[in-house]
Amino acid sequence: MTETQAAAPVSKGPKIERIKVRADFLKAAKAPSLSRGAVFMQLRPRGDDDGLIRVGFTASKKVGGSVERNRAKRRLREAARLLLPLHGRPGCDYVFIAR
Repeated sequence: MTETQAAAPVSKGPKIERIKVRADFLKAAKAPSLSRGAVFMQLRPRGDDDGLIRVGFTASKKVGGSVERNRAKRRLREAARLLLPLHGRPGCDYVFIAR
């Protein structure tokens, strides 16, 4: 293999998909939540037999300007990419809110 043909990393664990529809974010808002420092997390069991983990990210305007909000969401996405395959529950939706 050459440098330009690097092998894609093999993911372990369940498949992870992004939440992009507002209705799904609103459903997660009614679920139990947990706050730790600058991160607020909502966990909603979907109740279906799908082994998929869905995750969404958001940041309010209280975080700052668009640059700060985007930076906060990038950090949340990276943390979720590393931790959800290890600790996420299949069949659940996770929403991470930067504060």
